Amino acid sequence: MGVEEKNRQPGRQEVTDEAIFKVAKEIVVKFIEVGRLTPSSFEETFDSVYKAIRRTVRSQ
Repeated sequence: MGVEEKNRQPGRQEVTDEAIFKVAKEIVVKFIEVGRLTPSSFEETFDSVYKAIRRTVRSQ
């Protein structure tokens, strides 16, 4: 049994990179739809949102 398996809480599933990507995309698209973000700043904002979600779901 590896270190990660020992530290994992029972019943808690690992969040995939694909799931993080999909959530980040939905958040950024919603920001564009409501006018809080322009498509020209998509790349920078997407990167920030993706990293924030990844930090949140992967923190222990």
